[in-house]
Amino acid sequence: MFAHNTRSKVVIEDPRDARIPSLLCSLAGGDPVAREKARETLVAVGRPVVPALIQLLSNRRPLARWEAAKALCGIADPLAATALVNALDDTDDDVRWVAAEGVIALGREGLQPLLAALLERAQSSWFCEGAHHVCYTLVTKRQFGPILRPLLAAFDQFEPQVAIPLAAYTALWKLRKLS
Repeated sequence: MFAHNTRSKVVIEDPRDARIPSLLCSLAGGDPVAREKARETLVAVGRPVVPALIQLLSNRRPLARWEAAKALCGIADPLAATALVNALDDTDDDVRWVAAEGVIALGREGLQPLLAALLERAQSSWFCEGAHHVCYTLVTKRQFGPILRPLLAAFDQFEPQVAIPLAAYTALWKLRKLS
């Protein structure tokens, strides 16, 4: 696998490259330039680093979680869908936002686990905020409008924690029916 990074001229010939562990460590480091270069290199590697980036989403440092979510967003591999959906409940709002962008990048592959998670997590305002962002953006991009509009309306109900699970179930059923 060849990947070129035009800014730093990094070339990775093999995804098992010995530099990958140090690149993952750089994502949690204090040097913003090193973090960006590491993230760009890991995105260029792609799928082989997804499991390690998913693990990094559990790091105690919000910056490391943000970098992991940003890299997963750039890779847009369906393998990360559940992890990105789970990150919508992160304690850091920047991590939640980037995770939502990652779910959006996955499209249908991200939407299915999101809808399934809404069945259980409608009580979490953080989670619902991220889910609303995902659904609203997908509708705005003219994707899944007929399926997601009733769910978007449920977010605005008097008791959304009651309305959202039913609307999410219906949306999930309709999405699966399209497949």
